[in-house]
Amino acid sequence: MKSSALVLIQIFAVQFLVLQCVSQDFDFFYFVLQWPGAYCDTKRSCCYPTTGKPESDFGIHGLWPNNNDGSYPSNCDSSSPFDGSEISDLKSKMQTEWPTLACPSGNGMSFWAHEWDKHGTCSESVLDQHGYFETALNLKQQVDLLGALNNAGIQPNGGFYSLNSISQAISKATGFTPGIECNVDENGNSQLYQVYLCVDNSASNLIKCPLLPRGKCSSRIEFPKF
Repeated sequence: MKSSALVLIQIFAVQFLVLQCVSQDFDFFYFVLQWPGAYCDTKRSCCYPTTGKPESDFGIHGLWPNNNDGSYPSNCDSSSPFDGSEISDLKSKMQTEWPTLACPSGNGMSFWAHEWDKHGTCSESVLDQHGYFETALNLKQQVDLLGALNNAGIQPNGGFYSLNSISQAISKATGFTPGIECNVDENGNSQLYQVYLCVDNSASNLIKCPLLPRGKCSSRIEFPKF
């Protein structure tokens, strides 16, 4: 009897560990928005999606589970691959709000599959596949970064603006200090590339970021045209 009980305990322990591995506990999400002009204005350049040039607006890059210590889970559940049929009702909106700029030109499916496989599978304890993409789209509707910057006189016209003024404009609009990531254009200028906002681990509300990513930005950065 003791042997049988021990075997059962071991089985339950293994099942628990497997469940933990799949669900992947995490502390918060990074909601990452990307400026297409900065993605394209590099030596790598870009390719517009097969649906045509995206709007001149920040696009979604991803919704990424993260931990307070800076670590993050990834590729958590190979048994739950991306399935485009799960998001058929969201596809049109995603092509507008979550466009791909990678080469060669695509319809977005490969980009979204990467985001789900790497990041979305680590949030399955909170969001299923449809819920993951729908939540990101809903967050995008709540956060009008371009409007916030325009209201502060910061426009994507190739001009240079202080990093602090950009951060303050976004903070005023969202209520929270953003993480700002820069990249470098072909002339070596630091430019506004991505904005990180933080969301609680239930994917419900924006929160103060427990940790801001290092953005490699100069004190004044370019806001390139698109």
